[in-house]
Amino acid sequence: MNHYIDKLESLGYPIDDIPAPGGLYKPVTVVGCIAYVSGAVPVSQGLLKFGGKVPSDLDLATAQQAAALCAANNLRVVYQSLGSLDSIIRVIRLTGFVNSQPDFTDQHLVINGASELLKHVFGDTGIGVRSAVGVAQLPLGSAVETELILELSA
Repeated sequence: MNHYIDKLESLGYPIDDIPAPGGLYKPVTVVGCIAYVSGAVPVSQGLLKFGGKVPSDLDLATAQQAAALCAANNLRVVYQSLGSLDSIIRVIRLTGFVNSQPDFTDQHLVINGASELLKHVFGDTGIGVRSAVGVAQLPLGSAVETELILELSA
């Protein structure tokens, strides 16, 4: 185990709870020293843990927990693909999608849940550029989805 995995697990996200792909795609594609990580929804042990619209079905704090679980799932599929998290140098980009009520405008605060998890795991190199987008619906009725772009060591 490496210290990134230890940090992730200390936050309550066991590394072996790896989500299965929900469609026909690769969870991670590496091009040179860049890893592109497909979107992850807040599933654990094969079940959607946070569904519905924000804020009518989930309050802000719960939606932030959903975002953190999504980011943990992104890291879990990287671990599954690469066999380690050791080669991650930094998070380049985090993109977050929030299943939002039409008048909800705090998507950026929801995605802070994912950003905070990445900062806890990687320190300052866990914070990269970011977008937080409100959408009408997400796969499985999920409340949140995140995707990552990571820089890897050569």
